[in-house]
Amino acid sequence: MDDSSLADLLSQFGLSDKEIDTYLTLLDHGEAKASTVADDAGVSKRYVYSISEKLEERGFVTVDDHVVPTTIRANPPEEVIDTLSRNLDEMEPALADRYTRTAPADARFEVVKSRVTVLKRAAELIANADEEVTLSIPHDRLPELADELRAALDRGVLVLLVVSGVEPGPDLGLDGLASVARAWSQPMPTMLTADRQSGLVAPTEMITRSNAGKEAIAFGQQQLGPILVGSFLGNYWPMAEEVYAAEPTALPATYRDFRHAVLEAELHRRAGTPIRARVRGRLVGGEEESFEEFVGRVTDVRQGLLAPGNNSFPVENSFDIETEEGVHLAVGGLGAFVEDVEASEVTLELIE
Repeated sequence: MDDSSLADLLSQFGLSDKEIDTYLTLLDHGEAKASTVADDAGVSKRYVYSISEKLEERGFVTVDDHVVPTTIRANPPEEVIDTLSRNLDEMEPALADRYTRTAPADARFEVVKSRVTVLKRAAELIANADEEVTLSIPHDRLPELADELRAALDRGVLVLLVVSGVEPGPDLGLDGLASVARAWSQPMPTMLTADRQSGLVAPTEMITRSNAGKEAIAFGQQQLGPILVGSFLGNYWPMAEEVYAAEPTALPATYRDFRHAVLEAELHRRAGTPIRARVRGRLVGGEEESFEEFVGRVTDVRQGLLAPGNNSFPVENSFDIETEEGVHLAVGGLGAFVEDVEASEVTLELIE
């Protein structure tokens, strides 16, 4: 290895160019007076003393100031390497711990060890959502995510919210924070999904007590999102009581999130507004890429998003249309298997 390559490696351990020159000179001499090192390294004797003290602290050299003149001795390379290795071994756990706590929000999995970080991750996920957010959170922690929830609604995101640990009532301050909000007096885990492909789960104690010693899991795996949404809608949503629902959105409006389209269709149905759906999708059981448009008047909605629900199983959310030809079709979202049509995009419009 030439001097240039050796100098590059030494610089990775925090040595400056002058420190490297001084250390390499000492290696050549083994032991030398400060004046000798200064002459060979092209620095002042005072600077050699200063650099030598720093090199001694790092284990590269030994300074013998008990003799006159002071001498500086390069430590055996095996001792230097051993010292550097020990330092790296000691540093690894701290680096690993810090990396875990600051891993990016879109990492596939992240262990989160503090309430502050859980709420920070939740805010990031909500802020980046384009279509749908499902969230359960203790009511007294909700203000910490309120700005992100308002902004999500302003972007047209569907927000399904459960606040826990509070008695259901109309005065919980949820207006403008959700499309539909429910409350449950019992504690429940903090659960969040964003666009069905990323989210987090935190134990109740972790959010309600800052020193609970619990850990949360954040994920960015598309396969896990629908599972968590299914648990949210199937297990927790039905247990909570509806306390807020937004007004119907002005039409026409287009939705790539099918649950959002179902919610709006039901809101307009309850308001007595006749609506038409333009569905881009494919026949269930048909060719994977055989997309076409299905257009018809919305005749019925089956859903569990608004109370009272009328779906036959917890995650069923669908609607029926009647085409101009009198054909009746049941429309479901991505992965539909009991409906006639699997929709990828829905446009709702008023029937004049």
